[in-house]
Amino acid sequence: MGRKQSLIDDDAHLAAMGVKQELKRNFSPLSMLGLAFAILNSWTALSTSLSLALPSGGPTSVVWGLVTAGVCNLCVAASLAEFLSAYPTAGGQYHWVSCITNTGKWKKWMPILSWVTGWINVFGWMALTATGGLLGSQLVVGVIGLYNTAYKVKAWHQFLIYIGYNIAAGLLNAFANSILPYFNKAAIFWSVSGFMVITITVLACAAPTYNSGDFVFREFINQTGWPDGIAWLLGLLQGGLGLTGYDAVAHMIEEIPNAAIEGPKIMVYCVMIGIFTGFIFLVSLLFVAGNIETAIESPAGILGAIFFNATGSNAGTVCLLMFPLVCMLFATTSIMTTSSRMTYAFARDRGLPFSKFFSRVHPTLDVPLEALGFTFGVVIIFGCIFLGSTAAFNAITSASVVALGVSYGIPVAINLLRGRKMLPTTRAFVLPAWFAWTANIVGVAYVILTTVLFVFPPAIPVTGSSMNYCIVVFFIVLVISTIQWFVDGRKYYHGPNIEMEGTVLTAIESVRGTGGRDINEQYATQKEREAAEADQAALNGHSSPAV
Repeated sequence: MGRKQSLIDDDAHLAAMGVKQELKRNFSPLSMLGLAFAILNSWTALSTSLSLALPSGGPTSVVWGLVTAGVCNLCVAASLAEFLSAYPTAGGQYHWVSCITNTGKWKKWMPILSWVTGWINVFGWMALTATGGLLGSQLVVGVIGLYNTAYKVKAWHQFLIYIGYNIAAGLLNAFANSILPYFNKAAIFWSVSGFMVITITVLACAAPTYNSGDFVFREFINQTGWPDGIAWLLGLLQGGLGLTGYDAVAHMIEEIPNAAIEGPKIMVYCVMIGIFTGFIFLVSLLFVAGNIETAIESPAGILGAIFFNATGSNAGTVCLLMFPLVCMLFATTSIMTTSSRMTYAFARDRGLPFSKFFSRVHPTLDVPLEALGFTFGVVIIFGCIFLGSTAAFNAITSASVVALGVSYGIPVAINLLRGRKMLPTTRAFVLPAWFAWTANIVGVAYVILTTVLFVFPPAIPVTGSSMNYCIVVFFIVLVISTIQWFVDGRKYYHGPNIEMEGTVLTAIESVRGTGGRDINEQYATQKEREAAEADQAALNGHSSPAV
């Protein structure tokens, strides 16, 4: 299929689902894989968030927690890939929920289920954007601590660095949209290069003094105050963070060609790449980490302490830290891109307050500028948690992983409850029946488990400043969404416009037959023709077929 025909089919697919194509399809599959990989950026996210797992299980939690989270997230990603193949729209999860609850006894619940899913997903992406800036700010603070061991980090220091990261990401998204595909390709190159350079360098410099294999794969540490089993499970947050965000492909799907075929593959591939690179990188770091308790307490941060232990040089440590530092800028930019597209898509379907305002696309910049500004504003508010909580890192990361996980689990769980019979059989990506049931059940079970676990405080006893405020923030979002539902949503929000597979194919064939003129015009013309035929049949005394 040529690129032109692919674009025609993609736009017809959207038109058949009642969605107008407004964003340019300027992302190739490679650049989209780059965006997805930049968002997951698993080896970077996993290495910069070692403080989540090392006190909660030690090396066993780091290594085997990643394997556990990896298998479960791969099951979830494969499950969502089926939805993406059937309904390739930027709305993602809330749109899919609408599609599979639009019949039978579920139909009356469709608007509220779609509404809640959309709000949770929007919130999750904003929290994940905040996490990117948070990890970057921690690395910068670590560099300062490396050169000045007497430095005591202040909350407002890290807050200002956090704001700087997000301002840079916001400006790139607003004024450099046309070069973002190249930006994402550069992200792949930089990330893969950093992964290889750091792995080879630390192993070479530390030789022959390595930690034992027994330490790397079996050492258990518990500094949380929780029972050992709970502590280890809490350490899964690191693996969950390093592998979340793969629905980015769905929220950017309206900007790549051949979306229904390429999108699902990209979603699964980015998780597989994340597991592979993350496992190798974490094992390498643990072999050269030296005394892990010393690394946990280091003012340079755990990653900086490990690099210094391996290289024995401040300069060498800083050079290696440049790779994850830049990776986090790539990641924050890409996450903000996806978050703004998710906000735009939900506003387009009247799911947010001031939806007309937030669903606009700037005529010259070709970006949803208002949605981008809203995302930026909420992310800055998120950063204020720094100023009042010593557990801000856990709170923000927990909020992102929990919210995104819940948004993943809702459509998969509903599809399971409906016997996995709600997706079109003509979709391009179909899992074998035995694997589909297994992946769906494992994925939903993982989401339920982590949703409960990740709202726990990271350590006990709990104080006001060490509490995990994830549950508070999550509750506030649910309260706001509920109020908004009764004020505005139940009157105006009816879920996205949904047309099923037969109409999709008809719309595509209609566009092909007319040489690819305006998609929405062709689709509207066809619907008018069908209505006229139905009217004529009624006049002739015949019942018209259902469309």
